[in-house]
Amino acid sequence: MKVCNWCSNEFKPNVSYQIYCSVECRELSTKEKVNERYQQRRRKKLAHKKRRCINDCGTLLSVYNDNGYCNSCAINGKQVDKVLKELRGLIEYERYDG
Repeated sequence: MKVCNWCSNEFKPNVSYQIYCSVECRELSTKEKVNERYQQRRRKKLAHKKRRCINDCGTLLSVYNDNGYCNSCAINGKQVDKVLKELRGLIEYERYDG
């Protein structure tokens, strides 16, 4: 019996060099490895470039920043307005209720 390198389940191998219990485990492992290599190549390529925030605020972005905005500019204005509106409603409710 062997232990699957992906899911850690025990299985009986069909050949001596089999390391995954099923085709699904093998495919999932391969996809993860391919994605990991892609991310490494991408970050290596971006490491030599100076990227700035899309909003032209001048902030340099990290190689780990995938969205193109700095932390200050990443806040969604519509979401902030929505939360503020909800807070105003709660304050008004408390004022009339209390």
